[in-house]
Amino acid sequence: MSTQSTPILSVLTEDLLIRVNEKLVQDSDRKTWRLICKEFHRVDSITRKTLRVLHVEFLPTLLKNYTNLLTLDLSVCPCIEDGTITLLLHRVDHSMWARNLKFLNLRRANGLKFAGLEMLVGACKGLESVDVSYCRGFGDREAAAISGCGGLKELSMDKCLGVSDVGLAKIVVGCGRLVRLSLKWCMEISDLGVELLCKKCLELKFLDVSYLKVTSDSLRSIAALPKLEDLAMVGCPLVNDVGLQFLENGCPLLQKIDVSRCDCVSSYGLSALIRGHNGLLQIDAGYTISEFSANFVECMQELKNLNAIIIDGARVSDTVFQTISNNCRSLIEIGLSKCTGVTNMRIMQLVSGCVNLKTINLTCCRSITDAAISAIADSCRNLLCLKLESCNMITEKSLEQLGSHCALLEELDLTDCFGINDRGLERLSRCSRLLCLKLGLCTNISDTGLFYIASNCSQLHELDLYRCMGIGDDGLAALSSGCKKLRKLNLSYCIEVTDKGMESLGYLEELSDLELRALDKITGVGLTALVTRCKRLTYLDLKHCKKVDDTGFWALAYYSRNLRQTWHYAW
Repeated sequence: MSTQSTPILSVLTEDLLIRVNEKLVQDSDRKTWRLICKEFHRVDSITRKTLRVLHVEFLPTLLKNYTNLLTLDLSVCPCIEDGTITLLLHRVDHSMWARNLKFLNLRRANGLKFAGLEMLVGACKGLESVDVSYCRGFGDREAAAISGCGGLKELSMDKCLGVSDVGLAKIVVGCGRLVRLSLKWCMEISDLGVELLCKKCLELKFLDVSYLKVTSDSLRSIAALPKLEDLAMVGCPLVNDVGLQFLENGCPLLQKIDVSRCDCVSSYGLSALIRGHNGLLQIDAGYTISEFSANFVECMQELKNLNAIIIDGARVSDTVFQTISNNCRSLIEIGLSKCTGVTNMRIMQLVSGCVNLKTINLTCCRSITDAAISAIADSCRNLLCLKLESCNMITEKSLEQLGSHCALLEELDLTDCFGINDRGLERLSRCSRLLCLKLGLCTNISDTGLFYIASNCSQLHELDLYRCMGIGDDGLAALSSGCKKLRKLNLSYCIEVTDKGMESLGYLEELSDLELRALDKITGVGLTALVTRCKRLTYLDLKHCKKVDDTGFWALAYYSRNLRQTWHYAW
């Protein structure tokens, strides 16, 4: 009887390997997979649908290997220019990598001009989504190049300051199937361009005209869009209540409206909008309405399906809370940041009816105490996000209630809540699903509290410890051991941290954003220990780190190949 074993790869078919590969979600796991053997690398190549390129010099090889891509993300590859596209199309068989491409991200590709875009669009004939936001040189000629994407359904042009009504006209004539369009900060676009858009692109479901100098005449045009579901018009100073009245009898499918920071809009205009759309799901009127009229409160009684309302900066009364609690039972998000009139009793009234709330923003609601947080924790058992910045009257008792009742909590902002201490963090650590925790300016916490968090909150992605003076090397050692998925960390002004702490942080392989401002005890030795292991660093703040010398910066230059932005002046 033969004792020779059969190689495992000979019994695993390609279909089985593909199914295994599809189960790998984390980038690190996929990288390990393709490094095991040539067959695993080949399977990864034929199944990969998304590619995010960091270095332009690797682009030809990557596109040659990955021929079944649906999404190509070049937003973190700033050296893309017309010459790069010419090289790609000549060196790499673009009929292979471009044929299936549907989604193209070119955010901040400032070197790409008309010629390069025209070539790229010509090669990728199946494009359905393009993002050219924050391309400073993007103007009407580049918009004309984009218009060659006849099948385009989604286009983002945020802060393309050179695009005018002429460029928009080119796009809407060539891309009549647009479903989503974002024109945020395109300051040269006026009512004329919006009018043409609304005549040509009748399939639009999402439109963002935030920070444009459009007037209420644009809303007259937008009201004619038969399929519009989501309209964002943040910071439009020339839009007023008359414009919202145009929407009252238009846009029959409208579900979401964002009129935050629109200075000339009042509760009167919003009342008209609600009268025509009592099926609204989301309303964002943050820093727009100062007070709610009786008519508006009455109209709110019809919003039975509302699941999100943002009224940041408003003056609220018992009537407002009672109306929301009694009628908006489907509410899952409420924004009350910097609202006047938020009290314990009113929060209790709110959550007694809105038990499905998942996101609550109480930033700068300074009158609330542990009693309000206890009511929230007791009623809203599915709470995911709670923002309590500058709520100075809450203490460890609040964290005990959250730890006991809100097991699903993912995000908690306790910035400038100086009543929070280590005992509170011990209770909070029972929220083991925490992804984001902000403790900036919480001066009563120490390494002991951080140890509790690190021991139980292993899923943590973001941690803010700005000016937490009691945090030192021991806390960072616990963090590096327990929170391996940490990506974003702020240690600015944590003055007890030394090179030893930097060495500990080096074991956080997922770390990409790190703020170390004014850490006087770290040197080039500590920075070297950090960057030799932390290969994913993208943003690094070293301002006022006076003892970091050239040896640290040489190490940073050599090891941190993914670094996109750094601050390091010492004065």
